[in-house]
Order: sequence, then structure tokens, then C-alpha cells
Amino acid sequence: MHPTEIIELMFVVGIIFSILILALFLKGRWRKTGWLLASVILVAYCIFFVARPFWIDTQIEKKVQLLRPYLEERYPDEEWTITTVPHRKDGYKQRNPYYIGVVFDSEPEVTYDYWVESKDNIYQISFLTNKRLEELEHVE
Repeated sequence: MHPTEIIELMFVVGIIFSILILALFLKGRWRKTGWLLASVILVAYCIFFVARPFWIDTQIEKKVQLLRPYLEERYPDEEWTITTVPHRKDGYKQRNPYYIGVVFDSEPEVTYDYWVESKDNIYQISFLTNKRLEELEHVE
């Protein structure tokens, strides 16, 4: 489990625990309302925790679909491979899953990371290589 997930879990458990403690001091209908509120928060967090990876996958796929025409327009005579962060696998949780990697066939030893906000806002945010900056062909 990633540290941010642990922090989220501790936060939600703290809120639920606080509501339950408060509900113990209430009587009648208010106690039931407190228990109900704590239950609703717990169920909502469980749904969020289960659905979030699927939501991330959907957003990444949309961003990749926006990046392809951008690359075709900017580099019409190039071939490339698009990679994404496998955020569901261990060892990749520290990387932002929204970074989209592009490896051009003319520069196979360089990975360019792109950030896609919308159709009009696509940025090359980083590159990974052992080459010097002057030797790179696709730096934007």
C-alpha cells in the first residue's frame, strides 16, 4: 500500500471513529443517525477505493487518445511507441500515472514524458536518457 493511501485510510478511519464516539453520547434517533452517517462514509470510501483505479485507467486512455493526433501533427514522419505507468503493479506507485511516455524510433534510448490536460494543452514535461541535451532530437 502506498503512503498516500495509508494517509487517506487513517483520515477516513479517524472521521468514522470520531462520528461513532460522538454518536455514543447521543440518544435515540440522533444515535442512529450517527451510526448511519458513519456507515455511509465507510461504504462511500470503499466504493471510491475500488473504483479509483478504473477511473484512472479511463482518464489515461482519454489522454493517450488526445496525445496521438498531437504527435502526428508535430512529428508527421516519425514512428513512436506510447507507454503508460502500470500504476496497479507494485514498484510503480511512486510515479504519476498520468505521465505518458513516448519513445521515438529514431531515438530508442530516450523516453519523453508528456502531460495532457486537454486537446490544446499538451506539454512535454521531462525526458529520460544518458545523452546530453544538445543531442536530443525531440525536445520541446
